[in-house]
Amino acid sequence: MGHTDMRKGMQGLALQVQQGLKRDPHGGDLFVFRGRTGSLIKIIWHDGIGISLHSKRLEKGRFVWPSAKDGIVSLTNAQLSCLLEGID
Repeated sequence: MGHTDMRKGMQGLALQVQQGLKRDPHGGDLFVFRGRTGSLIKIIWHDGIGISLHSKRLEKGRFVWPSAKDGIVSLTNAQLSCLLEGID
């Protein structure tokens, strides 16, 4: 949770998942990161064959970011869809 240095690519974000969150970046989960300004997010996902990086920048506004006590939030498909659309 919080903000991430958005200069990081796939390997840097995967390392952050592994070291910071103590999770397996190759386990098939989606990991979503938000930049300091809140207008850019990056998602890494390993599909069993390779890792992919997706990014989205809002032209106006900011992504609504959930809060968490332990640094991890699990989202449903519908919640992730709303997050990606910028819907609160």
